[in-house]
Amino acid sequence: MATGNINVTAENIFPVIKKFLYSDHEIFLRELISNATDATLKLKHLATLGEVKGDIGDPIIEIKVDKKKNEIRIIDQGVGMTGEEVEKYINQVAFSGAEEFVEKYKDKVEDSGIIGHFGLGFYSSFMVADKVEIFTKSFKKDAKAVRWECDGSPKYTLEEFDRKERGTEIVLHIDEESKDFLEDAKITELLTKYNKFMPIPIKFGTREETLPLPEDAKEGTEPEKITIENIVNNPTPAWTKNPKDLKDEDYKSFYRELYPMQFEEPLFNIHLNVDYPFNLTGILYFPKLNNNLDPTKDRIQLYQNQVFVTDNVEGIVPPFLQMLRGVIDSPDIPLNVSRSYLQSDAAVKKISSYITRKVADKLTSLFKKDRKAFEEKWDDIKVIIEYGMLSEDKFFEKSDKFAIYPTVNKEYFTWNELEEKIKPVQTDKDDKLVILYASDVKKQHSYIDVAKEKGYTVLLLDSPIVSHLLQKLETSKEKIQFVRVDSDHVDNLIKKEETKISKLSDEEKEKLKPIIEEIIPKETYTVQMEAMDSNANPFIITQPEFMRRMKEMQATGGGGMMGMGNFPDMYNLVINTNNELVGEILNTKTKKKQDRLIQQAFDLAKLSQGLLQGEELTNFIKRSFQMVK
Repeated sequence: MATGNINVTAENIFPVIKKFLYSDHEIFLRELISNATDATLKLKHLATLGEVKGDIGDPIIEIKVDKKKNEIRIIDQGVGMTGEEVEKYINQVAFSGAEEFVEKYKDKVEDSGIIGHFGLGFYSSFMVADKVEIFTKSFKKDAKAVRWECDGSPKYTLEEFDRKERGTEIVLHIDEESKDFLEDAKITELLTKYNKFMPIPIKFGTREETLPLPEDAKEGTEPEKITIENIVNNPTPAWTKNPKDLKDEDYKSFYRELYPMQFEEPLFNIHLNVDYPFNLTGILYFPKLNNNLDPTKDRIQLYQNQVFVTDNVEGIVPPFLQMLRGVIDSPDIPLNVSRSYLQSDAAVKKISSYITRKVADKLTSLFKKDRKAFEEKWDDIKVIIEYGMLSEDKFFEKSDKFAIYPTVNKEYFTWNELEEKIKPVQTDKDDKLVILYASDVKKQHSYIDVAKEKGYTVLLLDSPIVSHLLQKLETSKEKIQFVRVDSDHVDNLIKKEETKISKLSDEEKEKLKPIIEEIIPKETYTVQMEAMDSNANPFIITQPEFMRRMKEMQATGGGGMMGMGNFPDMYNLVINTNNELVGEILNTKTKKKQDRLIQQAFDLAKLSQGLLQGEELTNFIKRSFQMVK
């Protein structure tokens, strides 16, 4: 039997592990199973090279819990270790890694996952155990089995031990503070969270399985139940397979496996698979977006060699794609460093760019393959696409191939198709293409109707970030302007050379304007006298495009606009000088009747815009009944 001191340059690694990794103490099981997996995969590799004699069988990893003895056992059938290897890999603690770890991360509690970065994964055992034993036997011929023991001090014991089975068994003697890890439910929770897709089968106890009844079974026959090994993981998840070997149902089945509480089917998936200039595999799903979508749940899961690491993929996946679901697995992502390092790391930036490009290519492919199906999904995916167009220049450049612009009539156009359709009729006198859009078909119905009568196309753009996107499109494309259909009278939206003649003279307009301004709140409404079609409404309320758009952009995070103060609600009240009622208002002799006609026409204009509420609405209804008596 040998005894000695664990070779760490720092005075004592154990208090550091306990203190600085405590916030993430559940990772001990992940680390130990990862080590067991590595040992098993190494054995399989050596067997294929002919360096392991005899049949290695189908090795598994087993977890055992003994509540009476306060023990957790992690057992593998991998390569095992000789006494010399235990000295090298356990006692020397990754050589100088411990000192570097202590020095670099002693003040950074939030970087608790750093332990695996220095090969210290095994020592995470001491976050939950006051004593750890290792029983191990190497696959090498004539190797002696050894037993190692340590109680959380730098002292250890190493002795030969009688063991016939190849592999390693680690016994954790759980301390008083960590007894919740002795509960089967807790172990199952951790195995499901971290090891659900490990490449080696993991056994935790047994479970009952009901056999199907034979076809000739008599009525009332009870199905037979058998006890089988409870394998908690799927060693060959869909993302590790060749896309050619997977059908649509396989992808949907894997989605249900990832998110068992998610009942909505995904819209489509993107299979990632690249081995140069970095290694990355995975499957991303576009979920069906709805009001119940919780961005903190069912997020993209990040794995390293099938070991779950985190579902916070900030810095790795572009922000606009973080609404997607699925899995990314890469050994090339430096997982155990701070978020700020991740965001500046060149390899991570390449991965982020690759994912963006792959998603854009998939969207292009889906659009070309089945345009009708793509159009039907548009409402569910448009927010993600529009956010991507706004935030990622490379995605924006590719978007012309798949971004579509729906009209209020439920027609869909690509950008090129839209330009070709509206150029002949919606180009103004300055040769600028004016693109009309609505954000609410019901509220803006009367304005849409007038525009359609003119032969104009009105888009339906109603996502929360549309104001930001329009700004981006206007600065990226030449001689275009987006104008919401209710931001002015239609003749002013797309100004042509011709101007209508007003029935009211300039003198009459100058006389009428102050009369109307007496009744209308000046702080909110600007009165404009316009010559329009005689059948157009007498009073029309419009909201200037610039002010309204700035207000919307500020409400949805307008960047530099945040310091400009709140934009007030400002409207134009356009008076149609060719409408009969306007002439009647001017020529009414009684001031009381004149004021009542102005107020009624104004309230009707407000009603059409959904601006008439509360006391004003009550007074309008009373006045309307009095006028029809």
